[in-house]
Parts: sequence; C-alpha cells; structure tokens
Amino acid sequence: MQIVETTNEGLKRAYTVTIPAATITSKVEGEVQKIAPQVRMPGFRPGKVPANLVKKMHGPAIHQEALNTSIREAMDKLVADNALRPAMNPDVKLTDGYEEGKDAELTVSLEVLPTIEAPSLDGLKLEKLTVPVSDEAVTEAVENIAKQQQRFETKDGAAADGDQLIIDFTGKLDGVEFDGGKAEKAPLVIGSGRFIPGFEEQLGGAKAGDERTITVTFPEDYPAENLAGKETTFDIVVHEVKAPAESKIDDDFAKELGLESLEQLTGLLRGQLEQETAGLTRTAMKRSLLDQLAAGHDFAVPPTMVEAEFSQIWQQLVQEAQNEEDPAAALEEIEAEKEDYRKIAERRVRLGLLLSEIGQANGVEVTAQEMSMLVSQAASQYRAEDRQRFVQYVQQDPMMAAQLRAPLYEDKVVDFLIEKAEVTEREVTRDELQAAIEADADGEKPAAEAKKPAKKAPAKKAAAKKDEAEAPADEAAAEEKPKKAPAKKAAAKKADDAEGEAGEAKPAKKAPAKKKAAAKED
Repeated sequence: MQIVETTNEGLKRAYTVTIPAATITSKVEGEVQKIAPQVRMPGFRPGKVPANLVKKMHGPAIHQEALNTSIREAMDKLVADNALRPAMNPDVKLTDGYEEGKDAELTVSLEVLPTIEAPSLDGLKLEKLTVPVSDEAVTEAVENIAKQQQRFETKDGAAADGDQLIIDFTGKLDGVEFDGGKAEKAPLVIGSGRFIPGFEEQLGGAKAGDERTITVTFPEDYPAENLAGKETTFDIVVHEVKAPAESKIDDDFAKELGLESLEQLTGLLRGQLEQETAGLTRTAMKRSLLDQLAAGHDFAVPPTMVEAEFSQIWQQLVQEAQNEEDPAAALEEIEAEKEDYRKIAERRVRLGLLLSEIGQANGVEVTAQEMSMLVSQAASQYRAEDRQRFVQYVQQDPMMAAQLRAPLYEDKVVDFLIEKAEVTEREVTRDELQAAIEADADGEKPAAEAKKPAKKAPAKKAAAKKDEAEAPADEAAAEEKPKKAPAKKAAAKKADDAEGEAGEAKPAKKAPAKKKAAAKED
C-alpha cells in the first residue's frame, strides 16, 4: 500500500492512498473460503460447492465487502503511521474509473486536532456564591404545595371567581356534536384560565341544577383544525358549586401527601431548595472557570468541528424562533446575529478541546461502572424490546459511546479544576445568584469573545448562550465532536437546568376537563 501526503496546511491534511489489486483479491479469496461451507446449490453436497461457482453466485457482494475492508484497514494504517488525531471522520473517496482487478486509489482529506499544551493550573481563582435556605423560603414552598392541593367544599348559592363547578358539557359545531367536546362531572375552577377563552366567564353566578348554553370561539391556533377559529356552543349542566376550603398545614396535611409528619415535609423541601441553590452555585462557578480558561487560551480549532457545533445551535434557534408569536421577525433577528452564534460555537469547541487536554494530562477518566450507568440511562428512553439493541450499538460504535461519555467527562474535569482553584465564598440572595447567571446568558462574555447584542429573544438566550463545552472529551471521542447524549438534548435548555437544578413542585393532578376539547392547550 502506498500513502502520499498531498496537503499539510494548519490543521488540514490530505493524502492519496493506493491499495494494490493483490490485496483486494486476497481478501476476496479469503471471503470465498469463509462462506463456501454455508453455500447450498442443487447438485452439490453441503459445503462442496466449487469456489468458482461461489464467486459466480456472490461475486459482486464478496468483492464489495473485500474492498470496504481494505479501505478500513488502509485508513487505520494511515492514521497510525502518521500519528493523526482526526477532528471528524475523514472524507474518503474512491477515484473514478476503479474496476475489479485494478489497484484502488483513494483521496483522503481530514482535519486534525490541534496540539495543545496542558495549561498551568496555578492562579485559578473562583468565587463561590452561596445562598442559605431561609425558614421563610421553606414556608413559602409548603404554602405553594397547599395551593396546588387545594380542596373544595360544596356551598349553596351562586358560583364566584375561584369557586369550582362540577359540570357536564356537550360541545356542538353548527348544531352537531364534535369529537372530544363532551365530558361528565368535569371540575372547572372559575378564573383558572384552563378552558378556552370565554368558557369560564359565562358560568359566573351559576347554581347547582342550572342548565345553560354558552357560545365560545376557539382560538385560531387551536390544534384541532376543524375547531380552530370556529364559533361553537356548549350545553352545560351544573351539578355542584364548591368553594375553596381552608388548607390547614399540619401533620394531617403532610399525611395526605404520603408523609409521616409536617416536619418530614419541611425537611424534604429544605433539602430540595438546598439542592437547587447548590446547582445554581455550581453553574456560576463553572461559567467563571470557563471564562478564565477562554480568556487565557487562543488556538486554532478545526473548522468542521465549529461548523458541526454551529449547525446544532442554529437548528435549535430556528426551531424555537418558529414557536415565537412572530416567527418571521424572530428568524430575521437571529439571522442578523448569525456570526455571533458562530463565534459562540467556536468558543465551545475550543473550551471542549482544552478541557479534554486538561483531563487527559491529569488522569481524569470515566470509569467502566460510570459508563455502564450512562448507557443504562440512555437505553431506558427506548422501548423495552429495543434497549438491548441500543446497548449493543453503543458497545460497537466508539462515536456513540463518546457522545454519552462526553458530558460526564466534562463535568469531572470541571470538578477537578474547581478543587485545584483558590475558592472564596460570598453569601448572596437567590435573586442575586440568579442575576449573576442570567447576566452571562444575556451575552456578557469576557473580552476574549466578540461582544454579543444586549437584547435577545427569550427563546434564544437559552439555546446558544449556554457555556457548556461539549467537544471531544477523550481520545476515543477525538474523531468527531460528540453530540449531546439523548438524555441531555440540552441545546435549548437553560444552563442552570443543565447543571442539575431540580424542578419546582408540580400539581399532583391536572384538571380532567383539560383533556377535552373545551380545555385550553397549555
């Protein structure tokens, strides 16, 4: 096999590779010998079909497999002999005019990872913004749960704002009932805004036993096309009128939630709040760390990696712009700032490569047990019958394994750097900590990066301003910048979410009537 380098400029490399015809022929013969015992042909005993007949039957397929194997082996040798670290999968092309029995000539072009000197970790200084969880915050959290678990008691008289009605309703379009527009004993809280506009308002003052017919117009953007923008009627039967009952926050309230006591409830909520603020604190520290690294390092990065990262950012931005009230205006705005987002992509790639170098130089690694947990978590998103196939796919595809490994590897490198840094603590309020994080999300980057527009559409801030560097995290990932693992899908998530902020408590149940056509889509 002959390898000739044709380009060596910066991070770009190109080669011509010639695979001798004899090499391919040898592999064809080997494949024939391998499959011959399994070939069945009338007139021959099993395993006794002559090689020339096996070639006649399966020749094209055998030759293609032999050629593919030869190309893979040639690429392995090219990478090993030239000590290459491809940034992405090389572009390999078989020159025109190749015929069976001739040498195969390949043109190979690729970009390699830059050589990065492991930076000194001396002088890293970080400020840890801490937020003590106050008793008032815990009390507020308990009260929020009480509101979500609001109980109602039957009352006499007319329904007022905030009261709950138990109703039957039947929706009609041009006098004909439509699918999904009927429910029995459905709860409706007047003023909750859960039903389409005009529905709840027309039931104010209703009493038990009332029968009403109301007229409402479905929103223009209602999901059911046959109802969108249409005027309809609903026949209503009111069974009960209920008023909000006072929620007494005590041990009995906690027991209704499945806990033993109010003390246990407050303890759990305090722990949740502490976990949330700890996540925000780490987010702020990580951003400060990445800003220091970005300001102190400027080296060439592979354009293909930048383009891949930018494409991921841009795809998410476009998708979110299409969900804005004025999609055309949102698309126009992000288009005007396209180069800013490309610079953000370049920063991410550079930081990812730098973190990878730091991790490798200091022995940071993802253990086999941690990797097994990552694979199991990702597999759990698939149907039961597909999970094992996914696990096998990850085991056989180093690139997929790298995609799963990268986010955890990055976090471990960041934790390593935080441990090495000189850390000072400062107590702040939750609002001050959140403001510090959002200041970065609004585009206030260090001088090393181009200044971003001060004002962004809300949907965009989360998509591209996140400073998580998700580039190759180890040698196995060096061939291509891993995309986010399926479980992360974080391009459009806010950084504090990606850093593990726990979600707020959600209502235990949604109003059953929301599932019907009369309910407004959230």
